[in-house]
Amino acid sequence: MKKLEIIIKPEKLENLKSILDDCKASGVMISNIMGYGNQRGYTQMYRGTEYAVNLLPKVKVETVVSEEIAGHIIEKVVQKITTGTYGDGKIFVYDVADAVRIRTGEHGEDAL
Repeated sequence: MKKLEIIIKPEKLENLKSILDDCKASGVMISNIMGYGNQRGYTQMYRGTEYAVNLLPKVKVETVVSEEIAGHIIEKVVQKITTGTYGDGKIFVYDVADAVRIRTGEHGEDAL
């Protein structure tokens, strides 16, 4: 099993949810977060004063899926979510040793 932690621009959330639904991801956790990547935010002028905006709004989507599904999700996200500009986001992939459904006590992929 793999845990995918997908960081994207907020306006791309609906596109990502449709990708996850198409790939049969069984559960999703969504968090609004703030952060920056390599570009370190941006600067803007307001009334003659320059301001550094280095915490940008992002959305973090987490899901745990089988290894086969993880590859399909990653491919589709890279193809459909990209704008080709800085700040498109990142995907972090983690190995999951086990999952347990509390209600039934099922383990592994049966718990997903």
